[in-house]
Formats: sequence, structure tokens, C-alpha cells
Amino acid sequence: MSQLLRQHAEQLFAHELEELKKQDNDKRPGNWMLSPQSVVTYLVGGKLKNGFEVSPKYIGNRRLIEIAVATLTTDRALLLYGLPGTAKSWVSEHLAAGVSGDSTLIIQGTAGTSEESVRYGWNYARLIAEGPSAGALVETPVMRAMKDGKIVRLEELTRIGADVQDTLITILSEKTLPVPELDMEVQAIKGFNVIATANNRDKGVNELSSALKRRFNTVILPLPGSIEEEIDIVRRRVESFEKVMELPAEPPALQEIRRIVTIFRELRSGVTLDGKTKIKIPTGTLSTAEAISVVNSGLSMAAYFGDGQVKAADLAASIIGTVIKDPVQDKLVWQEYLETVVKTRNDWSDIYRACRDL
Repeated sequence: MSQLLRQHAEQLFAHELEELKKQDNDKRPGNWMLSPQSVVTYLVGGKLKNGFEVSPKYIGNRRLIEIAVATLTTDRALLLYGLPGTAKSWVSEHLAAGVSGDSTLIIQGTAGTSEESVRYGWNYARLIAEGPSAGALVETPVMRAMKDGKIVRLEELTRIGADVQDTLITILSEKTLPVPELDMEVQAIKGFNVIATANNRDKGVNELSSALKRRFNTVILPLPGSIEEEIDIVRRRVESFEKVMELPAEPPALQEIRRIVTIFRELRSGVTLDGKTKIKIPTGTLSTAEAISVVNSGLSMAAYFGDGQVKAADLAASIIGTVIKDPVQDKLVWQEYLETVVKTRNDWSDIYRACRDL
């Protein structure tokens, strides 16, 4: 087994990508590793003609993935938008792996991301010694993607300052990156495109300019539509985590995953699943990604400080830590939910006691 803590998508699912490539008879755009149809199959899963099963990487509306893939075949970039924890980065990584066979060309957007991080930089020791030269130029992931005809990923685009965001306009519209210091330009070859992600709950959002918005096709990734869909997502991701970490614990019972997902969905929506009881909403997002994290933490607790079976006591601390972000407001919300909802459910007495004791 690989010693890597987390493999890139094209490493982890290399066997699936290779099998899809072998069976792929549809037309491929320039420099694409797979046809658009096969990229969609890689993302949403399915059975190939030879019976090979492709596992789903995204569980949700297939049409959204088809729109995203179709966008990448055009001259428009793709913006994956939505709440935190709706698998934007996950989908971005797998789209890049399916299209380019390489998901590693990535820029992480922050308030400190500079223009040089997007366009190009300089090796200042060589710049002083030689003056402006191709050897002194430091290529960014954007420049490498343009040269190689690959997908570049921009994570958290709206965290980047507006002036730096706008350096993308020429790249996206003209498909060229001028380097005036060397009196040259880098022109993108076929296969190049940009996948950006942004969330709509970020307090440090820098609104995209209208000029930049026009160059993106936006696909909104929603929260899972049904509880069964969300349970399936959590189960699959937890199984993957357990294999990588080689935990000496049994897979969590579906009942435990169902209870975590139920708690998160009810607190997110402000009403119990049966629609009978209204409840206050905490300040956190309580996303599917956070539900996965809670179950993973429970697995670790059971493996190293329990009997290897995930129980309510193994999950309680992570549930509380995830729900209570504001120590005053969220604590009141959680206590009310615990007493009015969790306590009244007969088969939830163990999780009620475990959370109350903490």
C-alpha cells in the first residue's frame, strides 16, 4: 500500500482512468486524455461495456457534471460555486484528472495571493546576475497549463484580491500571457482551461468583476438533495479514509452515519426531518464534509481509545466541536436541540447521554 497520506486523484484512481481510456471510442477534444462522455462517467460512475465498474466520485445531479465538462470544451472557464463542503474542490480535482490526467496544477487563493502567483515570477538571484531572461523566469501553474494544454485549478477565487483576479482576464479572453520584460508571450495550446472554486459563505469575499464573471460559466453545486444521498457520500468517503489510515477499527454502522447526517441536516434546515419541530440554526455550515470529519474522528477514537466499534461516546465530542463554533450562541442552540429533539427519540438515548455528559 502507498505510504502517501493522500494520493492525487489520477494516482488513486489510475486503474479506472486507464480502463476508461482503453474503452473510450468517442471523440476527444485536443489534448484531452478522455472524451467528455468518459470524463462524466469517471465523475458519476457507471458500468463499462466490458463490465468494469467505475466508482462514483460525485453523488448528485449528473446534469451538473455534464454542464461542467461541456464548459471545459469551450473557450469559457468553469466556476464551481456553492456552500462550503459541497465538494467543489473534490469535483475540480477529479475533472482535472479526467481531462488532463494531472490535477496538480493548482493555485490556492488567499488574501495574500499576488499577481506573480498567477502570471509568472522571477528568480531574483538570476535576474540580478543575468538581467531579464527566460532562465530567470519562474513559471506558475497557469503558465505551465497554457504551455502543456492542461487544466489549471484556482481554489477559493473570491479570496484573491480584485486587482489580482483581473490579471486572469487577458488569459481567459485572449488565451495568451504576455511577458513584456522579455518581449514575448505564452499562447495557450488546445486543452488549456481554468477551473475555479468559490463559496458563498466566505466573510472575506472579493466580488468578481463583471468582466471576469463573463468569462466564467458558473455551476452551482448544491447540498445533497436527500438524506440517503448524503449518507451514501459520507459512507464512501469514510471507507476511503479507513483504508488509507489502516485503522484497527470496524467500519461504522450505517445507523451511526445516519444519525450524524440527520443531526446535521436538521440543524442546517432549522426543522426536524418529519417537519413537526422547528429548531434554531447554528452559525456553522454543518456541511457533508464536516459530517465525514465527525465520523472519521469517531473511527479514530474507537480504534485507539475504544473497543474498535464506533459508538455514540466516540462521536459525541466531534459532534459538539463541529456544531458549537460560537461558544455562546451555538451552545444554546445545541442544548435546545439536545433536549427537545435528541432526548425524545427512543433509539437515541446513548447519543443523548454521551453528548449531555460532555
